[in-house]
Amino acid sequence: MMRIFAIDDEKLALEALISAIHKAVPMSEVYGFRNPSDLLEKLEEIVPDIVFLDVEMKKMNGIELAEEIKKRVSEINLIFASGFSEYTKDAFTVHASGYVMKPITAEKIKNEISNLRFPVVEKDKVLEIQTFGNFEIFVENAPIPLKYNKSKELLAYLIDRNGALCSNGELISVLWENDLDSKRHISYLKNLRSDLAGTLENFGFSDILIREWGKLGIQKERVSCDYYRWLEGDKEAYRGEYMSQYSWAEYTNAILMDDYQKRFQ
Repeated sequence: MMRIFAIDDEKLALEALISAIHKAVPMSEVYGFRNPSDLLEKLEEIVPDIVFLDVEMKKMNGIELAEEIKKRVSEINLIFASGFSEYTKDAFTVHASGYVMKPITAEKIKNEISNLRFPVVEKDKVLEIQTFGNFEIFVENAPIPLKYNKSKELLAYLIDRNGALCSNGELISVLWENDLDSKRHISYLKNLRSDLAGTLENFGFSDILIREWGKLGIQKERVSCDYYRWLEGDKEAYRGEYMSQYSWAEYTNAILMDDYQKRFQ
């Protein structure tokens, strides 16, 4: 995921810049700043792939800020955003990657990003699954938001099934164990499948789900999961809790506990 800093000391201008960046690079992680000192402080924590800078700012102009950034990070893509063309020569002195004239549009942003001085090498993202304790889903240490809680539980059960294909009937009986209104749940399950598949696709994991007519499974080789590593023999942090928020996980937890006791006691 591309990390981008954007700075403009005018609130509306910054909002317009960030909006254009999100439209041009939907999966980017964008940090907005109105104060140069805040950006420099954040730079100590995160090194972005690109910094978009307004030129005319009151506390420190964009050229001066670019020089300060370069002192801290020598190879970084600096793109100036300005309503004036006379600063282009100054931009070259700090070896900027680009110069965008206001008003900023997504098309202008795309054009500059496609011609970066220092190309951004995208690392393969990993879907990290935590099963020991509560069940959680992460990408690059950030949780994945799903529209429905049941969508998360659906993925949890698919992970628990260790790659096996599950029928719609099986999924319905697990997700709504105390409610036998199967006709209503068939429609609801379709929504859950759509939510899960769409969310995973948005994060770049469109190939993780195995979808067949009336069945659903997980491509276990495409996830990083503590439970799977345990099954392969690695000593993970299992201490008696497995997907604690789901009652149906108690059966697997009992197997894990027995295995744990055999290994360490």
